[in-house]
Amino acid sequence: MYRRFLTQQLMDALADSPVVLVNGARQTGKTTLVQSLVRDLPTTYYTLDDINVLSAVRSDPQGFLSGLSGPIILDEVQRAPELFPALKAAVDRQRTPGRFLLTGSANILLLPRLSESLAGRMEVLTLWPLAQAEISEGTTNFVDTLFAEPPPPWQNLTGGDSADLSRRMLGGGYPEPLARTNPERRRAWFNSYLTTILQRDVRDIANIEGLTDLPRLLTLLASRTGGLLNQADIARAVSLPYTTLLRYMTLLEATFLVQMLPAWSSNLGLRLAKAPKVTLCDTGLAASLLGLNAERLAQDGTLRGQLLETFVVMEMRKCTGWSQVQPILFHWRTAARQEVNLLLEDAAGHIVGIEVKSSATVTASDFSGLRSLAETAGSRFHRGVVLYAGNQVIPFGPNLHAVPLSALWS
Repeated sequence: MYRRFLTQQLMDALADSPVVLVNGARQTGKTTLVQSLVRDLPTTYYTLDDINVLSAVRSDPQGFLSGLSGPIILDEVQRAPELFPALKAAVDRQRTPGRFLLTGSANILLLPRLSESLAGRMEVLTLWPLAQAEISEGTTNFVDTLFAEPPPPWQNLTGGDSADLSRRMLGGGYPEPLARTNPERRRAWFNSYLTTILQRDVRDIANIEGLTDLPRLLTLLASRTGGLLNQADIARAVSLPYTTLLRYMTLLEATFLVQMLPAWSSNLGLRLAKAPKVTLCDTGLAASLLGLNAERLAQDGTLRGQLLETFVVMEMRKCTGWSQVQPILFHWRTAARQEVNLLLEDAAGHIVGIEVKSSATVTASDFSGLRSLAETAGSRFHRGVVLYAGNQVIPFGPNLHAVPLSALWS
């Protein structure tokens, strides 16, 4: 079993919050994680994937909860929205830390009728697919390293060559397909996985028709992962009304298949006006949707660059979940087309810029976007890094370094 770096954050939350929700995509290991923490405790476990439990909860949620005592684990709670008001009433009567430990495969923060019920009573943690540092049993958090002061003691690293990067991108982070060495069997798992989510989870959170449109939409988004989101163009490409597309995009976000990377601007008022980037939440899933293999990635530099940028964005998003800094992730792009693939901003306004390069060589021109960002951000600019497929850490100026991609997991 993989050691999950979110464990300490979950233990801290259970120590002072009456309700803790671990949400994330199906098959990321949520149930395994929560059960491992309470294995030796007198805990009651129910899953709403059990039709009998689901029926009992939906018919009388307050009666269901009143018959339970002690710490309680409720799995896949998004299947019964009726449960949340009952949880609120139970917590208001007895506000005991760690009383309810929930898991869910839908992002309730995008489902207001659920999240509002437990505002101020529930802490939400997200368990993403495995980070490469978890797969490789690493020990450091690259996000915290980037924000360290004084500068981190960068060292040359091994690993991260072209073949290794392709293997990691194609494998993704879901535990089960990672265990499958046959690419066809891995693709079969992803096909079944998407069918389960689109036929069950999407129906649970939204009564929609036309489910055949969602796989086409998701495949199109996979082909554009790492690119700017142009919703009008996407609606035309998949022949969907614009309002329907917006609804489907929310559903794909809510089920942790797609994430948006918002634009950063020094003017807070302009951030929402700028187009976000669209990112699939797992490169293994994206590769399966597009039928990619190592040979295709080696031949198509554009696809490899898109997939690698997605890979880095999601690795950094995973790292923020257990980092001390917990920055917010953005991309940066100017009208003059100066851009930085990934920008991290901490609570104090300090900024770290990250450029991603699939080549094993790096030149001064690769830092042009980071230098422009440094000029725009001024004293807020903390550090700029070009992640590349080499193994040497190379300084390119004050607070500018080329760093091997393997720093993400080494």
